[in-house]
Amino acid sequence: MAEAELTHASTSRIAKAAGLTLHYHEAGPGDGHPAPVVIMLHGGGPGASGWSNFGRNLPVFAEHFRTLLVDQPCYGRSDKPELDKDYFSYSADAVAALMDELGIERAHFVGNSLGGGTAVRMALNHPGKVAKLLLMGPGGVSVNLFAPDPTEGIKRLFEFSASPEPTKDQLRAFLGVMSYDPSIVTDELVEERWASANDPDTRLGNARMGASFAEPAWAEDVMLWREAHRITQPVLLTWGREDRVNPLDGAFVALKTIPDARLHVFPHCGHWAQVERADEFNRLALDFFSH
Repeated sequence: MAEAELTHASTSRIAKAAGLTLHYHEAGPGDGHPAPVVIMLHGGGPGASGWSNFGRNLPVFAEHFRTLLVDQPCYGRSDKPELDKDYFSYSADAVAALMDELGIERAHFVGNSLGGGTAVRMALNHPGKVAKLLLMGPGGVSVNLFAPDPTEGIKRLFEFSASPEPTKDQLRAFLGVMSYDPSIVTDELVEERWASANDPDTRLGNARMGASFAEPAWAEDVMLWREAHRITQPVLLTWGREDRVNPLDGAFVALKTIPDARLHVFPHCGHWAQVERADEFNRLALDFFSH
């Protein structure tokens, strides 16, 4: 599929899996030959979705891989259910069911922040479905050794999510923490994210996702660093040196505990390496998944 054709609408797909309606975007080489699969799992935050995180990267990946950008449960155009287990496990089970529905036996995974936690839980609970993992400032396996907790990014997220009437200024403040380069947070980006973030259905999904992390019975299930030694797949950890959501010092426990892990640090980069360092990120990921 040519790059010009990879629009939001042309790549949009819907499937039923695990009792849910799941939305995703899909594109691939289109040459008639089977291609390895890459599944990209977005981060959290108001207005987040597979397309908002990875839409700009899709044309590059689709030249080499059958690439899926999945709206995780409670996000984008996927269902916003009440959860009966911790979020990482719930989302991983949904993604595993989606793979079965689409006839995908095994895939590489890219997981950003919240999606990194889901990708790790995929590797732990559904290891046969996971080839390699590229984790971007992932949740669950990162432990802040020096940075205060909650971090600046998490505080901004709480401010928006907890507000009875969130504002565009609060959204802009949150988005501003995501990047190192402030010029990335354009008026167009704020308006795009606001249109989704202020939707009642989106706010319900965010609330249900957040409530799962506050449930004491599931608290240990989201501490993925305790289980990281069981990950058998090759893992590439990537971090923005100036990440103010999951700071760089959080990488060290993951790097030490995951048996087959390596770490790449992007300078002058925040939490959105796939945007701020897009060319370097794309080259790094393609090389990692291809060799």
